[in-house]
Amino acid sequence: MRASHELEPRGAAAVPGDSHPAVVRTRRGPVECASLGEGPAVLALHGAMGGHDQASLLARTAGVPGFRYIAPSRPGYLGTSLSLGRTPKEQAELYRDLLDTLGIDRVALMAVSGGGPSALQFALSYPKRCWGLVIISSVCSRIAKRPPLPWYLMKLAVHVSPLFALMKRKAERTPEEASRRSIPDPVMRARTLNDPEAGPLLRELQLSTYDRLPLRIPGSDNDITLTHRELSFPLEQIKAPTLIVHGTNDRMAPYAQAQRLAARVPGAELLSLEGGDHVGIFTHLHEVRARVGHFLGAHAPRAVAS
Repeated sequence: MRASHELEPRGAAAVPGDSHPAVVRTRRGPVECASLGEGPAVLALHGAMGGHDQASLLARTAGVPGFRYIAPSRPGYLGTSLSLGRTPKEQAELYRDLLDTLGIDRVALMAVSGGGPSALQFALSYPKRCWGLVIISSVCSRIAKRPPLPWYLMKLAVHVSPLFALMKRKAERTPEEASRRSIPDPVMRARTLNDPEAGPLLRELQLSTYDRLPLRIPGSDNDITLTHRELSFPLEQIKAPTLIVHGTNDRMAPYAQAQRLAARVPGAELLSLEGGDHVGIFTHLHEVRARVGHFLGAHAPRAVAS
């Protein structure tokens, strides 16, 4: 059994603070990247409509203190060009180059939604550099269902200023209404918005989407195209300890994806968020943070823990 990290997860404590992004010049090209905390490295990978800000938000939501979270803008998001990596394989290579530039040998990967495929590929391509894998609300095979209507409205809003202004104003003024689509259950929605931690974090996610929206569209378009093609990973070859976190009512990434992933990755753990949708890390914040913190603490590299 691997030694636990000496900084054992502190209950529901959150990763403190945030950091301004820097441009890291890798072999493949410049990558926009932020960093939070100190300790064994965890690469936080955001999903569609994301960027380094949402990768940092992922770390502050699902992560716990005692780790260093590397939060890049994935290719096609904010300050990282889509040309640096369109496929999961190319993105995994970019993560390798980013870690090389930062002088980091081994990491765990914490990936949400559209960040999941490239995290799986990194674990497969560089098994000696991956000490853990946390896959949240993501997919491992093709999704047949078309993207929801709000995605098409967002793409249209980039070119229609009045529509963008209307959507942004509505999100700012009516958080309950803005959360209705992502949390359809009224009781769960009210509980989440009223939670002193989960509510502000979810609100931050919602509003961040409207910041530099045109710079989030290319990567989102690429992620959606990838997940609607035939994804194929030799999941049985993943050697890293793996934790899968997924809502049972996820409409964007069906729960069956998590079940398939858990069944095929050797020794994988599955945390099912009962009734949770695609934003399960917010609706089930404290449950997720406790489980992820325990998982990271249990598998952190022995050399660092000692």
